[in-house]
Amino acid sequence: MDYRLWTMDYQQTIDYLYTQLPLFTRIGASAFKKDLTNTLALCELLDNPQHKFISVHVGGTNGKGSTSHMLAAILQVAGYKTGLYTSPHLKDFRERIRVNGQMISEQAVIDFVAAHRADFERIEPSFFEMTVALAFDVFANEQVDIAIVEVGLGGRLDSTNIINPLLSIITNIGWDHMNMLGDTLQLIAGEKAGIIKPHTPVIIGEYQPEVANVFVEKARKESDSITFASENKLIVKSKKAKDGALNLLDVDITSLNAPLSALHLQLDLTGTYQLKNLKTVLCAVDELRQQGFTITDQHIAEALKQVKTLTGLHGRWETLSQNPLTICDTGHNPEGMTEVLTTIAGTPYQHLHFVIGMVNDKDISKVLIMLPKDATYYFCKPDIPRGLDAEILKQKAEVIGLSGDAFTSVPEALKSAQHNAGDADLVFVGGSTFVVAEVV
Repeated sequence: MDYRLWTMDYQQTIDYLYTQLPLFTRIGASAFKKDLTNTLALCELLDNPQHKFISVHVGGTNGKGSTSHMLAAILQVAGYKTGLYTSPHLKDFRERIRVNGQMISEQAVIDFVAAHRADFERIEPSFFEMTVALAFDVFANEQVDIAIVEVGLGGRLDSTNIINPLLSIITNIGWDHMNMLGDTLQLIAGEKAGIIKPHTPVIIGEYQPEVANVFVEKARKESDSITFASENKLIVKSKKAKDGALNLLDVDITSLNAPLSALHLQLDLTGTYQLKNLKTVLCAVDELRQQGFTITDQHIAEALKQVKTLTGLHGRWETLSQNPLTICDTGHNPEGMTEVLTTIAGTPYQHLHFVIGMVNDKDISKVLIMLPKDATYYFCKPDIPRGLDAEILKQKAEVIGLSGDAFTSVPEALKSAQHNAGDADLVFVGGSTFVVAEVV
């Protein structure tokens, strides 16, 4: 097909991708391809763009998105032309692919799909495989100085795992996507460890005794250096600033090669769980400094106070409204929800109104059992085929003592929660990334 005959606009192009290519966020496990064949075939057609830029690879169960955005923001402020690939998107497909914080153009998406539609029909890639190929093509053509590439799912067989990064980062291991990655933490860790490359340093965000040896053994086999960021001495006194930012005082990592001493930082990602991600980011900066990158303490401080502005990150303990106080967060698996509930507990409120929706292909019992029984729940279904019916979610929640009503949509649930909330109450929206996507 002559792509010049392509007449679709941006929205029609996106609709074509959603309907023609298997999309994990919509249909689940059947869209997950358990090998790299399609990604390699697409990139071969593009003259292997993955070999034309340097990168940092970021995986893990929770925090990999925040870590990727913070690191990208720091590199941008340090003057490096920075590519950023993340998933999923919340509102616009182009959120997945950014250069210096700016989404790629609609025309870039139209042109890429038009030029390669026949290739898609022959190779039959998934939506994610196509997106990775597009991202790598953009980064190569834009001649970025460095790209931060977030793993989509797992690691070993993830489409992003065709790069040879300067540094691999794995934030942590938790219970998520067990139907594809394994039903033990060790098996999940083994899949995540697949991004560890020969002679490439690796940073593990959290030392978890049950899986640490998986990473140590993999690093030893590949002759890599391995650092557990949580084992560094990070002294942080934190408090909320008047504008809602997280003030971090006396940040001091003394065990790094180039110690950061008495940095006074302000972080615009205000969830207290970001302190764990911050350790990982600072260790990554330390490693990049050793590899010749010029990143000053001032660059770090300037970037961290405006991560959302620099990179477009949304949905991480994000305030949607002040009256009533309404906050959303994408944390959705047991480990992520633990962090969310800890931050909720540290937020003053009289009564909690919890707007919650989930997907239908996960074991949600581990999360439901964690939720506070004294909150009022507003059950809803995210607007995707994988969304769990609100009435079914309500029934499952009632079995463990959670009470509330089911609503026909996320917006209706939020509207009711805000209407019922008193001036001193807290409205929280979460349970799924796809619920958050409808409110930010």
